[in-house]
Amino acid sequence: MTNRLRRADPVGRLLTDPEVATPAFVIDDAKLQVNLDFAKEKAARLGVTLRPHLKTHKSIEIARRQMLSPEGPATVSTLAEARYFAENGVKDLIYAVGIAPQKLADVAAIREAGCDLKIILDNVAAAKAVSAFCTKRGVTIPVLIEVDCDGHRSGVRPESELLIEIARALTDGAELAGVLTHAGASYDVENLAVIRRAAANERDGIVTAANRLREAGFEVRIVSIGSTPTMTHAEDETGVTEIRAGVYALGDLFMMNLGVVPMDRIAGTVLCTVIGHQPEKGQVIVDAGWMAMSRDRGTARQHCDFGYGLVCDVDGRPLRGCDIRMTGANQEHGIIEAAAGDRLKPEDLPVGTHLRIMPNHACPTAAPYEKLLLVNEEGRVTAALDHVRGW
Repeated sequence: MTNRLRRADPVGRLLTDPEVATPAFVIDDAKLQVNLDFAKEKAARLGVTLRPHLKTHKSIEIARRQMLSPEGPATVSTLAEARYFAENGVKDLIYAVGIAPQKLADVAAIREAGCDLKIILDNVAAAKAVSAFCTKRGVTIPVLIEVDCDGHRSGVRPESELLIEIARALTDGAELAGVLTHAGASYDVENLAVIRRAAANERDGIVTAANRLREAGFEVRIVSIGSTPTMTHAEDETGVTEIRAGVYALGDLFMMNLGVVPMDRIAGTVLCTVIGHQPEKGQVIVDAGWMAMSRDRGTARQHCDFGYGLVCDVDGRPLRGCDIRMTGANQEHGIIEAAAGDRLKPEDLPVGTHLRIMPNHACPTAAPYEKLLLVNEEGRVTAALDHVRGW
């Protein structure tokens, strides 16, 4: 039998240690905890249940700190996540992506294993498909109708007659559990007043939908809203039962530009190593390209474009007052340059230097890593967390 080559165990090592392999996704434990506490306290002040979205980190260790109890409630974005968290004891989940009929067998299996997994949909055809599946299999599947509160992506408008038609199409074990919405428009404008209006619109839209269903004779137990911007800036959630948000746990540059997560609370970064220089271009080359940082360029349409990420020293402090950015990326190569100051010289960041890069979007950046490295305030790795990958 051939022994697999393994990376050196990073636990117990400082991030400056050359034995810590790069690229690696690093989470500052103290910042993470501040973010987790903030969401719990905010939900409590609003009088709603916190149902965190676990898709940002996909880690049971972090989930147990993030959820109100070891059994949930929580939100997931893939059935692989649902299986993983269910197998690790989470009993109350919403799979918050419109259901595809061929996935219903997997949903039923997860439910039969003891997890109260709920699904969402926004059309009569899907409602009929779930009903037919439940009839054929003799099972019950709770369903939330997705509501479109701002025209951002999917869902049915709160005032539409289609809302009632969908509810009526849920029969024979396909059980209406509630309504759900996501205020995607809260990501569109860097203005706190606009985000607050989006939060109010999110609340008003979902409560209207819930009330219309109740007036038509349906029970609506769950009235679910959620996004990190609206959770952060919501002022009144009367009529809402729960709030979902996810990226707040780690934070990122996009959320910072929105005014939602301050820079000193961005907990997730990518550790990389300087591998070369292009002195005539003022460029430094690192071993973290778009595979390590993701191709998300969300900050390009915001007031401050960070390229593929903001470059920090190994302790997580931005270099030159936020002047150094990852301006370009190939699959495994990252190109680092000064945005406005003097060109970088080889002696500024010698080969072998470890750097940390704040990402534009934490969710896709963390997703491909086999382990997430939890570090303490002195930069020592305290844990290498498993997380689920795939769909």
